[in-house]
Amino acid sequence: MPERLFVCTPSRLGAFADCPRRYRYTYVDRPVPPKGPPWAHNSLGASVHTALKNWYALPVDRRGRDALPQLLKATWVREGYRDVDQERATYRHALNWLDAYVAGLDPDDEPLGVERVVATKTAVLAFNGRADRIDSRPGAEGPEAVIVDYKTGRSGLAADDARGSQALALYAYAAQRVFRRPCHRVELHHLPTGTVAAHEHTEESLARHLRRAEDTARDIMAAERAVAEGADPDAEFPTNPGSLCGWCDFRKSCPAGVEVTAKEPWSAVEHLGS
Repeated sequence: MPERLFVCTPSRLGAFADCPRRYRYTYVDRPVPPKGPPWAHNSLGASVHTALKNWYALPVDRRGRDALPQLLKATWVREGYRDVDQERATYRHALNWLDAYVAGLDPDDEPLGVERVVATKTAVLAFNGRADRIDSRPGAEGPEAVIVDYKTGRSGLAADDARGSQALALYAYAAQRVFRRPCHRVELHHLPTGTVAAHEHTEESLARHLRRAEDTARDIMAAERAVAEGADPDAEFPTNPGSLCGWCDFRKSCPAGVEVTAKEPWSAVEHLGS
């Protein structure tokens, strides 16, 4: 019998690459170990993403900057903030980011997809992922698809971030097959700074990302198979101690994580003011 395909998303592959133990806690162990409190930066990111999604869902003649306060207020996630003052300050920053970003968009430009799921299969993977936005833009030989990913983190982004993103590459690979048109350009839109980090993939560079994803999937399947056959789960899914431990949802359940000072749920938005 042929080996089953590994069903995955970019976040599933990324979890194992970052820390096999975190992957195990998230996708293997049942019941799932208790998680820590919600993170304010996740609430912020979700709020901004949903507001932009709903902006594109408006009729073209209503896609203006004046629609943003109501859209953001309706989608605002309140979890994780230190207090009401920090939450309000963060909301004001988010609204300013959206206002500046939407000012640079053409309301008449209709994307190929917004929060669009793209999927494809290889000999190893059954991949699916939800792209923030997929644009249609003119190319040298006709219309092309472009992957757009919104970012709301503190740090600015560079072209190397776009080039090295496995998630964006996999979205592009899948989008070519879903829309039957070339998709090589991937873009990270950093709303806090209004900058765009972009990379033009080739078929070869997309293939390299795909091979790495398949290698990760093989490693995951081998570890899961070994555990199912009685191997030590801690050995098959080792910890990867580092700076990310302080941000991990499962820090209190992990022997490596408990040795690291925990980040406060609002740490990543503290710079936005009180």
